[in-house]
Amino acid sequence: MADIGKMLVLFGALLLVFGIILIAAGRINLPIGRLPGDIVYRGKHTTVYFPLVTSILISIVLSVVLYVISRFGR
Repeated sequence: MADIGKMLVLFGALLLVFGIILIAAGRINLPIGRLPGDIVYRGKHTTVYFPLVTSILISIVLSVVLYVISRFGR
């Protein structure tokens, strides 16, 4: 049970750090979520937003970070 608790604390800390990074990115006007290639449809009463390029970019960054962490973990 202690291992699950440690994992939850670590996950919460990572989520906190990620949230702080997103807040800081918004304050310094980084275009995360508004990159070219993100799909936005604005209808009369509806807005549909699909951040395609942002999702790909976040996936690449997380893949590199996890790869580096796994290399140092050995």
